[in-house]
Parts: sequence; C-alpha cells; structure tokens
Amino acid sequence: MSRVSPATRVRGVRRGARDQRWPRVLWWVVLLVGLAPALWLAGRTAGAFGGLGVNPIETLVRDSGTYTIILLLAALAVTPLRRLTGLAPILRLRRMLGLLAFGYATAHFLIWLGVDLFFDWQLIIEDLTTRPFVMAGFAAWVILLLLAATSTRAAMTLLKRNWTRLHRLVYLAGILGVVHIVWLTRADYREVTLYALALATLLGMRLFWALRTPRKARGEPARNGAG
Repeated sequence: MSRVSPATRVRGVRRGARDQRWPRVLWWVVLLVGLAPALWLAGRTAGAFGGLGVNPIETLVRDSGTYTIILLLAALAVTPLRRLTGLAPILRLRRMLGLLAFGYATAHFLIWLGVDLFFDWQLIIEDLTTRPFVMAGFAAWVILLLLAATSTRAAMTLLKRNWTRLHRLVYLAGILGVVHIVWLTRADYREVTLYALALATLLGMRLFWALRTPRKARGEPARNGAG
C-alpha cells in the first residue's frame, strides 16, 4: 500500500480549508450585496443621494417592490445554477436570498399599509377586495411569510417530505409577484417583461428536469405531480 507523503497530506488539508472558506466568503458577499439596496433606500429616505424625488411614497413603494422581485428571482435561480455548474455550496445562498426577498416584501407591504394608507383599515380592506394588483401582491406576501416561517431546520424535520412540497409555492409567489407588477404597469413594459422572461425560464428549466427525472429517482410517490 502506497503511503501519502506529509507534504501531500498538508496540501490536501490546505485545499480542503480553501474549499470550505470560499462558500462562506461568497455567502457574506451576497448578503452584503442583498442588503445594499436597503441601505441605499434608507439613505435616500434620510435625504442623502438626492432624496426620494417629488413623490417619495411612490418611490418607496416602487423601489422596495423592485428589490423584492429581483431577490426572489435570484433565490429561484440558485438551484438551476447549481445543476448547471455542479457547485453544490451555492445552495447555501438559497435560504438567505429567500429571506432577503421576504424582508423587502415585508417592507413593501408595510410602506403600503402605513405610509401610503396610514393604517386606514377601511381603505386597506377596500384595496384588498377591489383591486386585483393588490390582491396578487398580498397573496405573494402571504406565501413568502409562510415560507419564511418554515425555513428553519426544525420545520424541515417536522414537515419532512411535505416541506419540499410546501416550498414549491415559491414559484407561485414569483408568478403572483410578476402579475402584480404587470397590473401596476401602465406604459413601459420593458422591466416587467424581463422579470416575466426570467421567471418563465426558471419554471421551464424546472419542468424540463422534472419530466426527465423519474419520480422514483426523486423519491416522490407516483401520485405526486411534478413541482
């Protein structure tokens, strides 16, 4: 039996340490990038960087919604990116990106609730029951709230295989988010078209892989539809 030289053993240890270090660095870099828009928006709210413009409430609502959909699409892109690249450590980014998207969605919701409507419950209920774009956005936020509440290891252990089925609702949240923006858009559809194309691509990739992979290989019962 061949022996491994001490130098080779040391190089292996160092390589392993580097392999463990870069996912942590990547995680922190992505977290800081994800928090940067919140700091930028907070600074503008305080009057820095030119402020919020002539309609500050509209700017707050619009920008917080934009950051929400971008981070949600980024979270949905993690698994396809891992499958395409084979870089398993990037899966650690998925939960963090999802929670960031929920954070921005909650800010978006609270700005609409408190800053735009001043917690006027009559107006809030009227919006929630008569305006389709508000209904779609609120439904997307409720889904993200449910997913954030069950994102812990304890929830995964408790729900077992149902946890995966539950968290497939994130795609429905994405669809509702895009529909919310479509119904809000009045003239320039270029931005929302990019969101819709990105979401359609991610859903198409998932459907393609689901149809290629036998249910037994996915560990799912035959009666369960492809998610």
